[in-house]
Amino acid sequence: MRWTLVVPLKPLARAKSRLAAAVGAGSGASRPALALAFALDTVEAALSCAAVRDVVVVTDDPLAGAELRAAGARTVAEPAGGGGLNAALAHGARTVRAHRPRAGVATLNADLPALRPVELGRVLDSAAEFPRAFLADAEGIGTTLLAAAPGMLLAPAFEGRSRARHRASGAREIGLPGVDSVRRDVDTPADLRAALALGVGPRTAAAAGAWAAVGPPGPATD
Repeated sequence: MRWTLVVPLKPLARAKSRLAAAVGAGSGASRPALALAFALDTVEAALSCAAVRDVVVVTDDPLAGAELRAAGARTVAEPAGGGGLNAALAHGARTVRAHRPRAGVATLNADLPALRPVELGRVLDSAAEFPRAFLADAEGIGTTLLAAAPGMLLAPAFEGRSRARHRASGAREIGLPGVDSVRRDVDTPADLRAALALGVGPRTAAAAGAWAAVGPPGPATD
């Protein structure tokens, strides 16, 4: 099966707030620039995966939208009236299936800068064995990927302790070893260091270069 991925991206000015202290004055990095770099590396890696047909990014950010379209993604605006992350993901899935009702749809976080196409392919191939399936994040609390086979509602339940909610919803948890790059989302300075250790894509490497050289300013808070 080949999948359409739905990737949510909030406006860059509001993205990655927990990195604010680490990329403050003197760090040589910009929080919006890092958020965009994460998304571009994620999308470009996903589009290189043999199991991925296409990528749809749900965003209202004009700069991010233009950059991601240039990278090969399609973009759709967030749903009218907002509703948060889960509403955006459900809207993206409905948009995909309005044109291809039998599409297999999977969500993917926009902050997976170390994503490796082969590892993503293994996760998606595993997800194809079940009506709905998900992959927990590196901390084992959240979710980085949720997949719905053709004919199945996505029913996203992201934010906070989404691993437990997706499991309770009946989605099958994917327990593959060796897919660290698909689990390694970035919200905190510690997450960014872990992603850099795995090996990030070129956009993130460039955006985080100065930060990686000097580390976060002041005492560690993570």
